[in-house]
Amino acid sequence: MPFQTKTLIRKFYKWRYKHISNQQFIGIASAIIGFFAGLGAVVLKNLTHLIQESLEGEFIKNIHQVFYFIFPIIGLFLVLLIIKYFIKKPVGHGIPSTLFAISKLKGLMPSYQMWGSIITAPLTVGFGGSVGLEGPTVATGAALGSNFSRLFHLNQTTRTLLIGAAAAGAMSSIFKAPIAAIVFAVEIFSLELTLASMIPLLLASITAVLTSYFFFGDDVLLHFNVQDKFELMDVSFYIVLGVTSAMFSIYFSKVYFGIGNFFKKFGNPYKRLLIGGILLGTIVYFVPPLFGEGFVTINNILQGNISEVITSNIFHTVTDNIWTIAALLFGLVIFKVVAMSLTFGAGGVGGVFAPTLFTGSISGYLIAMIVNHSNLFSHQLSLTNFAMVGMAGLMAGVLQAPLTAIFLIAEITGGYELFIPLMIVSSISFVITKKYIPHNIYAAELAKKGQLITHDKDKNVLMMLDIDKVIETNFVILSPDMCLGEIVNNAVAKSTRNHFPVVNEENEFLGILSLNDIRSIMFNKDLYETVKVRSLMHSATDIIYYDKDSAEDILNKFKRTGSWNLVVVKGGKYHGFISKSRLLTAYRRKLIQVTS
Repeated sequence: MPFQTKTLIRKFYKWRYKHISNQQFIGIASAIIGFFAGLGAVVLKNLTHLIQESLEGEFIKNIHQVFYFIFPIIGLFLVLLIIKYFIKKPVGHGIPSTLFAISKLKGLMPSYQMWGSIITAPLTVGFGGSVGLEGPTVATGAALGSNFSRLFHLNQTTRTLLIGAAAAGAMSSIFKAPIAAIVFAVEIFSLELTLASMIPLLLASITAVLTSYFFFGDDVLLHFNVQDKFELMDVSFYIVLGVTSAMFSIYFSKVYFGIGNFFKKFGNPYKRLLIGGILLGTIVYFVPPLFGEGFVTINNILQGNISEVITSNIFHTVTDNIWTIAALLFGLVIFKVVAMSLTFGAGGVGGVFAPTLFTGSISGYLIAMIVNHSNLFSHQLSLTNFAMVGMAGLMAGVLQAPLTAIFLIAEITGGYELFIPLMIVSSISFVITKKYIPHNIYAAELAKKGQLITHDKDKNVLMMLDIDKVIETNFVILSPDMCLGEIVNNAVAKSTRNHFPVVNEENEFLGILSLNDIRSIMFNKDLYETVKVRSLMHSATDIIYYDKDSAEDILNKFKRTGSWNLVVVKGGKYHGFISKSRLLTAYRRKLIQVTS
C-alpha cells in the first residue's frame, strides 16, 4: 500500500474515533457493504447472461442442440485454468467457505474471494453448469464484509456481523426479498437476532435491494401471482407435500454427498473434469432444461406452461398422456440433482440454492398434478400454488432453513395468502429431513470436523478457541530407560512441573511420570541406578488428539476423567499438555470477547 494511502487511512481512523461512535460506524459500514454486495450480485448475473446470450447467437442457434454437450465441458475447463494459473488458490463453495471463515478463521477471508467467484461462477453457469449463482454471490459479499472489517481494524464480533450483513445484502439483491434475506443471514450464519445486530442487517438488506432496483428495475427472478386461494380442504394434501418434499430433500442430499465423495477419490483435477464434464454434457444434451440455473423452467412451472418444459428435450416429446408428463417431470427432478452434483464434482463453482428451487417447484407441481388426475378425489388442487410451496419444502429440507423458506416464498408471492401451507410443508419437510440428514449441505463437512457455528453460544465460544494458545510445551521429557538419579537431578530439580511425559526415540508418547510416583523413593540414593522410568511411569487417563479433537471434545475429556492436565498428541507424536485451568481461562476470555 502506498505511503500516502496509509497516511490518509490513519488520518481517517483518528477522525472516526473522535466524531463517529462505534455503533454509528457499524451502521454506515453495513449500508456500504450492502451496496457492494448488491453490486456484486448485479455483476455476477449480467456476466452470466452475457455468456449465455453469446452462446445463443445466430451461427450457433442452427446447431445449438449439439453444443449442449460441449459447452459445459468448455466452461469447466476455463474455470480450472483460471483457478490453477490465475487465482492459484481454491475458490471453494461459497457459503461453506464463509461458515469456515467465521468458525475457525475469526471471520478473516482472503481478498481474492471478493472477485474469485465473480469470474468463475458465470463461466460455470453461463456455459451450462447445472448450479446456481446465489452461493457465489453470498461468498463475494461476505468476503467484501470481511476485508472491509480488516481494513478498519474491527473486532471479530463486528466482523462476523458485517459478514452476515453482506450475506443478507446479496440475497436481498438477488430475490428482491429484504425481509427473507435477513432471516437467511440469521438462520444460516447463526447470528444472534438482537437490536444491535438487526439494524446492520436491515441497512445492508435495504441498500442491496435498492441497488438491484436501480440496475434491474422492477424485473424479478421468479414471476408468480397467487390466483387460487388457500382452502381448508387443501391441508391434508399439503401434509402429503411436506412428506414428499422431505423424501426429495433426503434424495437431494444423499446424491450430492455420494457423487461428491466419488470425485474426491480422483486427485488429478483434469481427470475429474473429464469424467464429470462428459457425464454432465451427456445429461444436458438429452435434457436441455438442466442447462444452467434453470429459472426459465421454474417460471414456466409457476405460470403453468408445462408444455414448454416437457417438449424441451432431444426428442421434442409432445404428449397429452398425464403419466408420460409425470414421468418426464420426475426425470427432471432426479437428473437435476445428478447434473448439479456432477458440476461440483468436475470443479465447477456455484451454489445449490437454484437447484433446490428447481427441484422443489417441479416436485410440488408433480404431486398436485397426480392428485388432480388420480380420480380418487373430487377436490382439485392449484398446480401453481403447489409448485410455489414445493420450493419452500425443498428449501426447508435441503438447506434446513425453514424460516428462510417461509418468508422468501411469502415475500416473492407479494403477500401472505399461502402462509399457512408454507408453514405446514416447511415444518414437516424440515423435521423429517433433519432426522435422516443431521446437517444441511452447507454445514455437513464442517459439522464432521466439529467446526460448525450454531445458535448455541457456549459451543460457538469453545469452537472459536485457538487450541494452540492453550497447549503448554515447557515440560522436561523423559525416556523409558532413564534412571531414578537422572529423573531427580535432570527433571525434578530443573522443572517447576510435577509431571513429566515419557516418549521413545521417535517422540511417540508412552506414558506419564508424576512426582507422586517417585515421592517415597526419590531421596533413596541406593535406587538411583537400578530403578528406571519404565517401571515407574503410568498410562495417561486420556489423550487429546490435536488432529481430530475439538475444544468441546477436550472439555468433555476433562469432565470424564476428572484430570487437571491431559497430554496432547499431534501427528502421532507427543506435542505438549493442556491444563483444565488454562482452557477455562481461555474460554472465559473468548466469551467476554464474543458477547461484548
